[in-house]
This record gives sequence, structure tokens and C-alpha cells, in this order.
Amino acid sequence: MALDDSMQGRITADCPDETRVILLHAWSHDKSALKKILDEPGKANCQDPTTGETPLHAAIRACGLAAQGQDDLKVEEAKDTVQELFLSGAIWNDVDSNNETPGCVALRLGQAELYKLCVEAGVRAELLFGLLDGYEQLSSGSEMDEDEAVEVVDADAIKAFEADLERMGTAQDPEEAPELVQVPDATTVEAEAETETKEKKFVPPAIEDPSLNSEEYLRSNLTYSDGKLVDDGGNGVMMAWETDIMRKSVDALLPGLPAGKRILNVGFGMGIIDTMFHETRPLRHHVIEAHPEVLEHIDKPDSKFGAAWEASGPEEGAFKIHRGRWQDVVPKLLEAGEVYDAIYFDTFGEDYGQLKMFFTEFIPGLMDFEGRFSFFNGLGADRRICYDVYTKVVEMHMADAGLDIEWNELDVDMKGLEEAGAGEWEGVKRRYWTLDKYRLPTCTFMG
Repeated sequence: MALDDSMQGRITADCPDETRVILLHAWSHDKSALKKILDEPGKANCQDPTTGETPLHAAIRACGLAAQGQDDLKVEEAKDTVQELFLSGAIWNDVDSNNETPGCVALRLGQAELYKLCVEAGVRAELLFGLLDGYEQLSSGSEMDEDEAVEVVDADAIKAFEADLERMGTAQDPEEAPELVQVPDATTVEAEAETETKEKKFVPPAIEDPSLNSEEYLRSNLTYSDGKLVDDGGNGVMMAWETDIMRKSVDALLPGLPAGKRILNVGFGMGIIDTMFHETRPLRHHVIEAHPEVLEHIDKPDSKFGAAWEASGPEEGAFKIHRGRWQDVVPKLLEAGEVYDAIYFDTFGEDYGQLKMFFTEFIPGLMDFEGRFSFFNGLGADRRICYDVYTKVVEMHMADAGLDIEWNELDVDMKGLEEAGAGEWEGVKRRYWTLDKYRLPTCTFMG
């Protein structure tokens, strides 16, 4: 069914007057009128209570489907409006009743320039969130007044953040950057609570909560069946449809598939990529795996990577399963002087911060100067704009770590992957991949 992108369909009759005015100004790209009413925190993020339309959605949707000979002036006005909304604290990834972010709307309508603005805003926000995660918060036991309780900011971190923005070509006043994350004060929270009882609020479409930390994952029970590895919560840990991606990853890490290389894989899963690595006849092949049930699976008599495999190495310790969390194992490998020609990283139940820590803190010591590093790139893969945002963020963080990154875009055969709960996703709680393209990263040292 076609989506209704009309103004009447998106700004409904039960929309509060104040919100309606803001949405109408955004729809008509009336930047001067918006500036006068967006000086209050949160105004740029108001939503129609039925459709979830935000000012960003409205400003982008008003341009309609891109076509040859479209009104360039209208697009320029939309760009100015969108930029003004971002400066006023508009959130780049709020979803509407169609489960679309403003960037999703821009992509669907073919409005490339507006989509680019949304991606850039997403990158700024993610860089800022990452920077805030790096601050040391004062403990709740501090004697400072609540108003004085501030986070300790590393000056070098601020400089690095500003440098990242300059690299994007979208640097902004550091005083404006924090507006990407609105933190309401007690008065605002009280007022919003009172208002909530009187006004209807938009409720975003329900989605499965993907959050699962490493500790929860390591405690979960796993099931190997029908070409997939699933935990007891129905989360897909690894699936057979990823095999072609693994094949291309091995080809990228070991061009020409030469024998005698030193290989490290972090995260065994179903053993798909390790089987491929083994076929190249490596000199050293180390695997790090933490989950007890995966290790139990490896230890079965018919396993390709059990004790017999370890004993078949060219020397003692050449072929080895390192049992435990990579955060505990990798420092020991560094102490032992282990160096690898090819390193692959594919863990489960960890966020991007752990991947970043791995390539920032450990790749410089683990990888041979002419070596190659790659990882399973599922960052934000349930939504195109999130995938594009993470692509930019990873590029910046790789550069900070002294690494070049090259992307090879692969076609993904979506047969059986189109619908949640069906085909390949049968028995899997969350469809963690929705894209028909995969960006395969190959990372090498600069210079």
C-alpha cells in the first residue's frame, strides 16, 4: 500500500495548535518564522500525536518525489530549513508512524541532498555520544550542588571531536553541538508529565528490543539448527546466509589465498569463516571464543576444530582455541608477542564501542605492518541511514587509529530475508539485516 505523503495525511486534526503551527512552518520551509519559535528546548522535536510527523519529516516530505527538472529553489529552501532545525536540536533518528526517520523519508523520495544532511547530523550525534561516553562523571556522593555537578571534559577529546567535524566539512560552534542531545531539567520534566495527562502523545511503532549485553549473551543457552545459531531469547547469533560475506571477507584478507599466513579470528560462532581460513593452510590459526556452549560444540568428537585440529598444527600452539572473552585473551597474546597477517572480528552482544576499542587499542600491536583487518559490518544494518552513519563514523575512528579503510560493496541475495519471522528469519526474534548491499571493510596501516 502506498504511503500517504500529503500534508493533510501527516498533520492531523487532533494535532495540538502549537505543534501544528511548527509543522506547517516546516512544511512551507518558512525558516524565519521557525527561528522565532524554536528558541525553546524540545520545540524542534514536537510530533503530531497520530502520525509522529516531526518538523524534519515535514520539511523533507514537502519536497515530494525527486524528479528531473525538480524545483531547485524548493530543495534549497528545504535544506536551509533542515539545517535550522538541526541547529535547534532536532533529532535525526526520530521515527514516525511509518517507522521512518527523516532520512528514511528523504531516501525513499530520492532527495539525495536532504538525505546527506540527515547522515551528517547522525554522524555528529554519534561522535558526540561517543565523546560523552569517554567523560568521567562525578560520583553521586559528591558534595557539589546539583547545578554544579558537571562532567570532567578532556580537552584533547574536545579537540578531536572538533577535528572530526571539520573533516566532514560541517563543523559547527562547539556550544551548539550539545543541542543534539537534549537534557531536560526537573521543571521541564514536571511540566511535560502534567501535559502528558492532558494531551495525546505519539507512540512509535513497536519493535523488538535488540539490546543484549555480553554478560547476558554468555549466560544464554544456544541452539544450532537449520543453518543458524540462536540464543534462548530468539536472537540470531550467526546465520548461514552470511556465508557468502564470509567467503568475500577471507578473499579480501588473504588476496590470492596464500598458504603459510598467521590468522586470528575473534568469535567462532558456527565456524564458517574459520573453516575457510583453515582451507588456506595457515602457519598459525588462533580463534578466540567465550561462550560455554560454543566451546562445548567445538569439543564434540566430530568437530573440525577440536583437540585433533589443535594437534595438527605445524608446531605446538600454532592451531589453538583461546577460551574466554577477547578482552581477557588479547592482552595475553600481546604479551606473548603474537603477530598476525589477517585478523577478523565478529562478536555478539557487544556494541560499537567494543569494536572501536579493539581496533584502536589492540590492532596496532597484533597486526603485522603489511597485515589486514576486517570485521562483520552489521553496524546499523536494520536501516539504511544508520548503516551510512556508522560507515562515516568508522572511517573517522579508523583514521584516528592510524588505519586506512577500504569498502567493497557487495550485493546481498535477499531471497528468504525479505520478511521478519519468515524464510531465513523463522524462529529468529529480530530481523537484524534489511539491506540489499553489504559494505565489506578491509583495513590496513596508513603509509
